[in-house]
Amino acid sequence: MKSSPTRRVLVAGAGVLALALPLAACSGDGGGSADGTTEISFLTQNTGTNVEVAEALIEAFEAEHDDITVRLETQPAGTEGDNLIKTKLATGEMEDVFYYNSGSLFQAMNPDQNLVPLDDEPWVGDLIDTMTAVVSTDNGIYGAPFGATQAGAVVYNKQVYADLGLEVPTTWDEFAANNEAIKAAGITPVIQTYGDTWTSQLFVLGDFGNVLAQDPDWAEAYTEGDRKYVDEPALAGFENQQAGFDAGWWNEDFASALYDDGARMVATGEGAHYPILTGIVSTFQQNYPDELENIGVFPLPAQNAEDTKLTVWLPNAVYIPKTTEGDKLEAAKTFIEFLNSPGGCEIQTTVMTPSGPFATSACTLPDDVPGLLKDMQPYFDEGNTNPALEFLSPIKGPNLENITVEVGSGIRGAEEGAALYDEDVVKQAQQLGLEGW
Repeated sequence: MKSSPTRRVLVAGAGVLALALPLAACSGDGGGSADGTTEISFLTQNTGTNVEVAEALIEAFEAEHDDITVRLETQPAGTEGDNLIKTKLATGEMEDVFYYNSGSLFQAMNPDQNLVPLDDEPWVGDLIDTMTAVVSTDNGIYGAPFGATQAGAVVYNKQVYADLGLEVPTTWDEFAANNEAIKAAGITPVIQTYGDTWTSQLFVLGDFGNVLAQDPDWAEAYTEGDRKYVDEPALAGFENQQAGFDAGWWNEDFASALYDDGARMVATGEGAHYPILTGIVSTFQQNYPDELENIGVFPLPAQNAEDTKLTVWLPNAVYIPKTTEGDKLEAAKTFIEFLNSPGGCEIQTTVMTPSGPFATSACTLPDDVPGLLKDMQPYFDEGNTNPALEFLSPIKGPNLENITVEVGSGIRGAEEGAALYDEDVVKQAQQLGLEGW
């Protein structure tokens, strides 16, 4: 998904830290200092606005471990940062602990060769299965989550539901029936905001958890060129978007409305549903605090209830390179354990606005978080979540948001849009050198 206001919330929710002073990179020598303390370096990206959380976490950790000090270092994010990560790993110059993507970009680091396996660490058993899958290879677990999750789902107005006597749908037919009742009441059933084109992708991207429920091998086979969006079950996301347009569920200004308009409409009850990332909660907190408890969330429904899963964007993770050895390795493991402890998570939720539950059962959301986030927790507790596709496959065509705008606007049908997207990803897959393309 392209950069956007919500993307910036995702980055914050995932725990990206900006550091006050960029210091020179320095790999450890594996030993402690003359005074008996061990210094480790921690690398993160210099994007975001989260200096406070970096300072708070390091201060709290060092207060509990007076024999370990943590030196903060920073580098750019994006493509430049990706290249620096790969270079540092290849040359043995990586910091002792570093923060980076989970999912497909994690796999691109060649973790079996470059990273320290963490399978035996005490926090590993607390990870939700969805998180384990995106920081692991067949040979081990290499990453620890840092920050909270978020989901691509349907944010809805609970007061509208209460007034009309509606229940949260678990199937597409139930969702459609609710939308018809909402439309009959003179309220916009589904908000679309194609003035910010990236928001048009949620019908497809947010449906992927349901695709995986029906075909657990879909992401791997897709990466190998053996699955297509033009075929079920992945076609359903495009079909559902077309169905919404055909049924007249959208707001009249859907073609020009912006993300902030969508937040306003669902918060005030002008519209009932808004398929979006749950990072939108920070917008509600800032702009519509009095309406916050009227806003909930549920997964984009599959055709069958048993296939309805919450599609989750997992947090990034922290890793230890194999060049970290001796006392520094033990200190690095201790630091990572702290980040995934209740105390570490409490600091994160105090300083940052979480966009969803944590990816570890060791950490829980505070009681005072918005109801939208509380609505997500049962899906995690019951194992009814699946990762978004971008965490399982490196393939993401650049034109999806333009295609979904066309499908959602009635310019293209679902099958034509899906076929166009299947063509869109071919060049990228070939550039990545993937077999089967």
